[in-house]
Amino acid sequence: MSYVQNTDDDRREIVETIGVSSFEELLESIKPELRVMGDLKLAPPLREAEAERFFTELAGMNLPASRTASFLGGGIYDRYIPAVVDYVLSRSEFYTSYTPYQAEASQGTLQAIYEYQTMICRLTGMDAANASLYDGATALAEAMLMAWSIRRGGKVIIPRALSPTVRSVLKSYAVGKGIEIREIPFFDIFPHQINIRF
Repeated sequence: MSYVQNTDDDRREIVETIGVSSFEELLESIKPELRVMGDLKLAPPLREAEAERFFTELAGMNLPASRTASFLGGGIYDRYIPAVVDYVLSRSEFYTSYTPYQAEASQGTLQAIYEYQTMICRLTGMDAANASLYDGATALAEAMLMAWSIRRGGKVIIPRALSPTVRSVLKSYAVGKGIEIREIPFFDIFPHQINIRF
């Protein structure tokens, strides 16, 4: 966010437009004991290296996320990432990955999709494999549309334990096709033990 400096003339125009005589008039409702009068009592300025050392030590007082239970990431929690992942991602055909909507910047994305599709076809013996969906939520929505079109209609059942974000994407896709989505409770039992009646 850029900082736009106001001149004295700008400030005068602002207070006149608001309908007050000065900026101080805007602060009159704040109790004096809550207002800072004069300069802030700050430590003297630091050189860049000193400031970096200070904030590094300050940050070191925090407990790192690796040593705590973390619930960030919408279900993607602690896991081991093999060293080869960093190696592959550092290759130029992958690290130029940006977005498939700009031809001059999308070669990395296209290369990654091609390599993945090739690998899946070799592993499964299929003639083709798709891999160009944007994320997990849209992948689920596309799967719903495909299943619905193959069955020629019907209802879609989803567990209530599904992420609210994913659920909202699914419902957005369903509205356009008139697909009815039914939510079922999350059961800590095997699927064949669930008896659902419509």
